Amino acid sequence: MKKITLLFLLSIQIFFAQDYTEYLTGNATDITTNHQAGICLMGGASEQDDAMKWFLNQADGGDVVVLRASGDDGYNDYFYTDLGVTINSVRTFVIETVAGAVDPYVLEKVANAEAIWFAGGDQKDYVNYFKDNAMEEALNTFINTKKGVIGGTSAGMAILGSSYFSAEIGGLESDEALLNPYHPRVSLGYNDFLEVPFMEDVITDSHFADRDREGRMSVFLARYIKDNEKRSFGIACNEYTAICVDATGKASVFGDHPAYPEYAYFLQANCTTNYAPEYIVKFQSLTWNRGSEAIKVYKVPGTTTGTNYFDLSDWETGSGGTWENWSVDSGVLTMASGTNPMCGTLSTPGFESFNVEVYPNPASDRLFIKSKTPVQSVRIYSVLGKEFSATLLNNEILDVSSLSSGLYVLKLNSETSEQTFKFIKK
Repeated sequence: MKKITLLFLLSIQIFFAQDYTEYLTGNATDITTNHQAGICLMGGASEQDDAMKWFLNQADGGDVVVLRASGDDGYNDYFYTDLGVTINSVRTFVIETVAGAVDPYVLEKVANAEAIWFAGGDQKDYVNYFKDNAMEEALNTFINTKKGVIGGTSAGMAILGSSYFSAEIGGLESDEALLNPYHPRVSLGYNDFLEVPFMEDVITDSHFADRDREGRMSVFLARYIKDNEKRSFGIACNEYTAICVDATGKASVFGDHPAYPEYAYFLQANCTTNYAPEYIVKFQSLTWNRGSEAIKVYKVPGTTTGTNYFDLSDWETGSGGTWENWSVDSGVLTMASGTNPMCGTLSTPGFESFNVEVYPNPASDRLFIKSKTPVQSVRIYSVLGKEFSATLLNNEILDVSSLSSGLYVLKLNSETSEQTFKFIKK
């Protein structure tokens, strides 16, 4: 009887141990560093070393946690020794169940990390294991309270937009999506998972031109507009290309262009009054033309120095790239040269400005407002237009502690005037 009891207990221990597997390289003792916030989006093939060095440098010698649902310790030596950047440790967790994702030990290591990397694989595993539970809370706290650097490749990149292709029913080809925007495989999640600065209303995609994914991304953006009644945005990478976004929203593109066609793509529904798809119906081909300028795309070649960039704080400013116009007619995607949409999201005609001072910038918890003219109303927006609640205390103090890190637009109104400011929340 004792032998049977011992075997039973041993089997229970093995069962729980199979919820996750841990691989540690480096120092097991946690340290604290002056890490910096940031986002690293990798195109899905072998890692772009210069971008990965940027990612590790943001951790400032701290601890890296790799989260994955399959595979093993392939990142450990690569991060710890191969890139020549000093860090304290690399700890990989291969999560195999929801129980593994919410295990207190795993959550503790996630909270203590300075950098978190999502490996490739199948994003539906990340959605199923990490969403709507303690792991989701831990990740969002890491991103927005601790302000650590986060990144991912392929499936790991796919979950970093506020909206995402979940692959819940499997992969999706562009032709399938263009011919039926409501194909069951067009499985999208909207604003219900990770809350990453500068990724609001953004859907990401990897292996982009390499796997002819331009069409399916166009459908993702069209579906977002139809389902949410607001403009949509997308970020995509070719396989060997990476995008590194700093705390101000500057998205630097890394790759080996011109030796190889390594590009990043920043897509947005054109900022015209009528921007929605003309025809988006179940079982019918998509039409989204809008004068052949339905989607504005800034295509940026990646270099080893990351010199070329796009500014996610305004979705207009860039360097080293070219603008394109994309449109879809009866399921056929057309891509042509284009121009900057110049949306002018911060301009408000019909008002005169008044004399007002706002400080500090960047801000941590409070903004102070000095104005000789009484301020009648205060509004705060993300750069993509989402409004946040704002209360002005004693006509001079604005509490911004609840905002996530990123760039915001502050609009102040008197009875006859309006003044607009940009500020960064640290």
